[in-house]
Amino acid sequence: MSTTWRILMTVLALTVGGAVVVLLAPGGLGDPQLQIVTDGASASTYRSVVGAAGKLPDWLHGPGEHVALAGVLLLVGLLGWTGWTGWRRRTPAVVGAGLVGVGALLAYLTSEGLKLVVDQERPCRAFDDVTTWVPCPPAGDWSFPSNHSTVAGALAAGLVVLAPRLGFVAVPVAGTVAAMRVVAGVHYPHDVLAGLLLGAATTVALLLALGPVGARIAAWLPGRGARVPGAR
Repeated sequence: MSTTWRILMTVLALTVGGAVVVLLAPGGLGDPQLQIVTDGASASTYRSVVGAAGKLPDWLHGPGEHVALAGVLLLVGLLGWTGWTGWRRRTPAVVGAGLVGVGALLAYLTSEGLKLVVDQERPCRAFDDVTTWVPCPPAGDWSFPSNHSTVAGALAAGLVVLAPRLGFVAVPVAGTVAAMRVVAGVHYPHDVLAGLLLGAATTVALLLALGPVGARIAAWLPGRGARVPGAR
């Protein structure tokens, strides 16, 4: 891929991801008012999902609370395995795995910043008549976007680029992580969708932008293997 195309694709990934996140943000960005979402498709879907989840047996609530975290840890494990395999075989996949890890961290920090900008109340506080699987986070622990979904989206997108066959596992796991945050009652659907897109856009843009740097680092490894995605 030429430098020009790499730059264009990087800008496109960030622009599309950022634009969708802004469109999903209640009140847009920069509105100083506390955002309390009680109307619209996302709120309606939340009530339906949480209502159905509340009818499930109580013994499912405890394990269900930890599904999202388990999914993120599984994605971290897959990324670690990909990086270890790259190191053992002396291929640039080890560099790519490192870039994905950095992308996930950057996406998480961005999501934390967005929470402070958007100030959206948790749905379990906006609706006082819902029963959730987990205790509602304290006041000031904002809802938009979902951190779990952001990290899951970043890791899954990176794995799809680095090892496409792992995408058949990574993408459903990331989707499950996002869905379970809604089922548990602590996020709206638009929170988790924004998180997935934010994470994916950040990681893909980083891989595109730093592919050549990764290729040069990988060249120091003994042996010869596959190229870093995005590198010439």
